[in-house]
Amino acid sequence: MNTMSPDAVRPVPAVSIVVPVRNEQDNIAPLVTEIVAALDGRWAYEIIYVNDGSTDATAARLAELMRSRPELRQVRHAQSAGQSSAVRTGVRFARGGIVATLDGDGQNNPQFLRDLIGRLEEGGERLGLVAGQRVGRKDTGFKKFQSRVANAVRKTVLRDGTRDTGCGLKAFRRDVFLSLPYFDGLHRFLPALVRREGFEIAYVDVIDRPRHAGVSNYGFFDRLWVGIMDLAGVWWLIRRKKSTPVATEVTSHVG
Repeated sequence: MNTMSPDAVRPVPAVSIVVPVRNEQDNIAPLVTEIVAALDGRWAYEIIYVNDGSTDATAARLAELMRSRPELRQVRHAQSAGQSSAVRTGVRFARGGIVATLDGDGQNNPQFLRDLIGRLEEGGERLGLVAGQRVGRKDTGFKKFQSRVANAVRKTVLRDGTRDTGCGLKAFRRDVFLSLPYFDGLHRFLPALVRREGFEIAYVDVIDRPRHAGVSNYGFFDRLWVGIMDLAGVWWLIRRKKSTPVATEVTSHVG
């Protein structure tokens, strides 16, 4: 009987693609196909779908695809915990040193993953995050208005230099992400928090497109009164940040 774990036979990837989803059964296969087309031949990679408590056929569609896609993994939440939690779960399970994220509804074009990951690699160790900045938004007028208001408030308070934090397309170093303080809503404040740790940020314009199927399951700062609480917390974290001292271990030498 084969007792080896799946990780024992998988090659270690350089890049992990994390896709948080909830009830996206009809968007699974088309998006996986696009991700594979964008990355094949460029990097050793894995695709981690974090199934955030879906109640439709998302789990079954992923299980079916995994039979023919050895690079595809599914991690399941027993119940929905939200987008920030799903992203963090995916990063924790990731084996690549570089992690890239995108939304599971098809609005983020996977072709831009190549630009994000390439830019991060070119930037060296001081570049901690490459964030997509959407142009040609395909959301409703009301959602666009909500996003403009939220982004304006955030930029005024945090001065993070970011036009659009709601875009799911991002690439970052796994160790940098895991060093950040975790809270619900973290994914909306990555630029400010990565800067807080002393890393540089780069941006790539990406073209938004309509959702392939279904309806939105995750908001993106669309409850401003909830977002304000998160904003106040991030402002406090930035204000309280102290420089990290340079530390070296002193060892004894015998002889």
